[in-house]
Amino acid sequence: MSTDGDPVAGVLEHAYRDEWSAVVATLARRLGDLQAAEDAAAEAFAAAARVWARDGTPPNPGGWLMTTAWRKAVDQLRGNRAIAVDPQQFPDTGAASASDAPPVTVGGDDQLGLVFACCHPALALEVRVALTLRFVAGLTTRQIAAAFVLPEATLAQRLVRAKRKISESGIRFEVPGPDALAGRLDGVHAVVYLVFNEGYAASGGEQLIHADLCEEAIWLGRLLHRLLPEDTETAGLVALMLLHHSRAATRQDPDGGAVLLADQDRARWDAALIAEGTAILDAAVARRRPGPYQIEAAIAALHAAADGFEATDWPQIAALYGTLARLSPSPVVEVNRAVAVGMADGPHAGLAILEPVLASGALTGYAPLHAAHADLLERAGLAADASAAWARAERAMGNAALQRELHRRRAAAAGSELGSRRGEPTVVRHKFPDGCRNERSRAVGTVRATAPDQRGVFDGHQHPRSADGQFAADVGRLLHGRAGRAGGHHRAARDPRSARRQRGHPGMDGQRLRPHLRRRHRHRVRAR
Repeated sequence: MSTDGDPVAGVLEHAYRDEWSAVVATLARRLGDLQAAEDAAAEAFAAAARVWARDGTPPNPGGWLMTTAWRKAVDQLRGNRAIAVDPQQFPDTGAASASDAPPVTVGGDDQLGLVFACCHPALALEVRVALTLRFVAGLTTRQIAAAFVLPEATLAQRLVRAKRKISESGIRFEVPGPDALAGRLDGVHAVVYLVFNEGYAASGGEQLIHADLCEEAIWLGRLLHRLLPEDTETAGLVALMLLHHSRAATRQDPDGGAVLLADQDRARWDAALIAEGTAILDAAVARRRPGPYQIEAAIAALHAAADGFEATDWPQIAALYGTLARLSPSPVVEVNRAVAVGMADGPHAGLAILEPVLASGALTGYAPLHAAHADLLERAGLAADASAAWARAERAMGNAALQRELHRRRAAAAGSELGSRRGEPTVVRHKFPDGCRNERSRAVGTVRATAPDQRGVFDGHQHPRSADGQFAADVGRLLHGRAGRAGGHHRAARDPRSARRQRGHPGMDGQRLRPHLRRRHRHRVRAR
């Protein structure tokens, strides 16, 4: 929606950003019907476009929209069937104009109840994601379908069926009781992080990054934290997303190819996001209620704090992954721990951790597992085995940009293998941003280090948790560089003992993202 030269349109768009989910949430709770709530909210925004252009913007746009939406909902219900309207639930729908009605306030509990309803465990995971983006974040059906590379009609039908199931199953738009809150909140975190991960590294298609999805996930995280300011894991999730998103501008080249962490221009990382994410992490750590998202954010903070690629503190990252593996064990965590240990203690140490995961077959179709295996084999001087592992990773990868990077690594490994068959010492060179090189010789089986370390595959970015607490392995992960000796430190991760405590995360300020992170100009007011 363009607002150039149209102040009413600008106010209306701002109101849509700020009030859509609040209006839908309150209507859904009081009507018990998400479809009716959506219809009434859409009619209220359509009415606002007409009335505000004629009469000017009301002093309280949110109250005006809520009052109008309530009246639209009551009129629709009365037209469909005879009902008894509770005067405490609905304002008077008599002759008084909406602008004369007393302002209607919307409590945060309504929005939080909507979040929990959209993320209810009775709904399939993909449905929870779609519902959350549509009704909490306010994205249109077309935008969500485009982001997940789905036909718009398919997504629309998915939403219709989901709303029907919510109604038929009696799912309530309310915050769970204390006994159920923690478990349900884990599910909400998983949905938000799944949205972020799909934006961070798309699981399919040609495009590597969907920045809009990352930004929507961050907005959702901020909203959740504002509503639950005491929850340290919610704060940790927000910090984690901010720290990862700080590198977005450097993760692709102009042609859309993946840029490894070793090759990224750190001067272009978003210093404001890094500072904010680190501050949020510090505040959460101070509460001393550790959790997995806080540990992952501490890992991301160590990457962000390093002055350069060679200065990354891999021993501390490895220690953090060890803590994460004890707190929230899963095969995906073990893959990342193997990479970190391989960087801190050498490739053979990493291979020893990876071996049980490979033997279990739990992640056979998981491309990052094979990429990590290939990188460790390559660093250990086993070029032939590495080439085969790169090939497995390439076959398993759904994202085209990442697939091209895997193909490049496979070709390099194949070239190394050919050189060794000719009786030449196989030297694998990885070019660093500053031009230094790292040379490994298969002939002697050692590292001839003219640079601190090689780049590898991961940067500590974990997969979202599924409803049962395990990390989901269904979203593509970008291959990233890795680092070498100790350097930049986050104070939560300065020694092995504190590593056990650095699951802390940022304590959010409860404010929305800055405008450049919350671009919503594409939204349509009457969005179905």
